[in-house]
Amino acid sequence: MTEIVIVGGGAAGFFAAIAAARANENCRVSLFERSAQFLSKVRISGGGRCNVTHALFDPRMFTTRYPRGERELISAFHRFSAKDTVAWFEARGVRLKQEKDGRMFPITDSSETVIDCLIKEAKDAGVELFTRRGIESAHVRSESGFELKFSGGELIDCDRLLLATGGCRSIGGVVEVVRSLGHTIEPPVPSLFSLHVPVPWLRSLPGISVSDVELSIAKLRERGALLITHNGVSGPAVLRLSAWGARILHEKKYRFTLRVNWLPEMSEGDLRNEFQSRREKEPAKRVNNSPIGGIPARLWENLVSNAGIVPNTIWTTLSRAGMNELIRNLRSTELEVDGKSLNKEEFVTCGGVRLREINFKTMESRVTPNLYFAGELLDIDGITGGFNFQAAWTTGWIAGHAMAGVESGKR
Repeated sequence: MTEIVIVGGGAAGFFAAIAAARANENCRVSLFERSAQFLSKVRISGGGRCNVTHALFDPRMFTTRYPRGERELISAFHRFSAKDTVAWFEARGVRLKQEKDGRMFPITDSSETVIDCLIKEAKDAGVELFTRRGIESAHVRSESGFELKFSGGELIDCDRLLLATGGCRSIGGVVEVVRSLGHTIEPPVPSLFSLHVPVPWLRSLPGISVSDVELSIAKLRERGALLITHNGVSGPAVLRLSAWGARILHEKKYRFTLRVNWLPEMSEGDLRNEFQSRREKEPAKRVNNSPIGGIPARLWENLVSNAGIVPNTIWTTLSRAGMNELIRNLRSTELEVDGKSLNKEEFVTCGGVRLREINFKTMESRVTPNLYFAGELLDIDGITGGFNFQAAWTTGWIAGHAMAGVESGKR
């Protein structure tokens, strides 16, 4: 009987445990979770609905949503993709629905549906489940395999070990276990976060959103929807920018100039033509009451005011200097950022086990035989939208089959 121990009761850990137990009945699979409950991140993700995956079913395109891990995940997603995830859950009675932005949720709109499915499937497969068991140390046995020490002093031997404890947000604990087994940890820094902007006029507009802006920080550039918050800015474009720029922004200590192009679909020439059209068609209309494009009225008023244009200015009295300054504001509003707020639904970290130390065909360590990794403990992170869960399902599924001694084909 092959003894398999999985440390981490999240998405990757459960998927690996189920895959291993189903693939080979001669394996005894035990799963250990440090906290009092399993799948805590699944429970709160997507506002309690659980964004299971994303409906981008081309594996190569799917990998482009990972600031770290894109190259390594190409072959992995060809073996277990988002389409396979949908089929896996639906075969077990959990139907998923696709929303307009591609995110996929259970039709119940409840993460408990996903949790109940995973726990039931694990128990039915014979996986032994333990809570309140945090790993404290792991030593390679002379005859292969590992001797593990858990909180409370409990000692357990196993033949194969999978570490799937989630993002390594702090030094110590499992990070020291990983290092003791010969692996390198890329320093963890936050990814997917909102930005603090201490500008009174912006903070006076909480809840206002713009569907398409272009953001830039030095050479970093991202386009998409932006949401103005009580503290600054958030929304898909900000979160993606923070993901790709995670290390750069960390080095800047989250203090930098953010530039916003509020109308990226319009060139400077387009704007000048639009202004001329307003002069001809709406000569007596006040500039601050005439938003262009999809800019919300209150935001437009502030952009006009910030350009030094007084409230009673009409299009025919708009000066050349005023027009030039308004165009500059529309194309490159400069916002000084002085901090960040983690996106509560995601709390993703950039960093983890160095990827070149892992064989992505099996998720086995290239350093220590019979040691495997899956999920966010690896230096892999995706943008918001179900991509981080998909990486967990895929790497867990591959690792589970490999630990069971079965080649991972399709489902």
